[in-house]
Amino acid sequence: MSSTATPKTTTTHAHAIVWIDHLTAKIFGMGLTDVDTIVVPAHLASSHLHHKANSVGAGKVESDPNFLVTIGQALQNCTNVLIMGPGNEKTELLHHLQDTHPNIILRVEASDHPTDKEIIARGKEFFGFA
Repeated sequence: MSSTATPKTTTTHAHAIVWIDHLTAKIFGMGLTDVDTIVVPAHLASSHLHHKANSVGAGKVESDPNFLVTIGQALQNCTNVLIMGPGNEKTELLHHLQDTHPNIILRVEASDHPTDKEIIARGKEFFGFA
């Protein structure tokens, strides 16, 4: 086993559900009897955004350029993925995966901030494992 820092992949599961926001992605690889969990943090300059009057720019925190790439690597062995989340990150991930992993069947659902248990229950229902 190599000691290099590579992301754990969902090699045992073809189905995954990803909950994503600007700070983190939770990946749940799903099978009939078990679930693997991977957490991918975004490495941002700041996790808090403060708008300042008369400032130049949109007031957005610079995104982590490797965030979507790392998520894609974790999903490389999946065939079906449901992407959930509260903001634009789910759409950005959808477009990234469409470009880099065209063989994955992708679906997107809007979601607030459910618990891990609620995310897993939705995944089981969505993939017909319930």
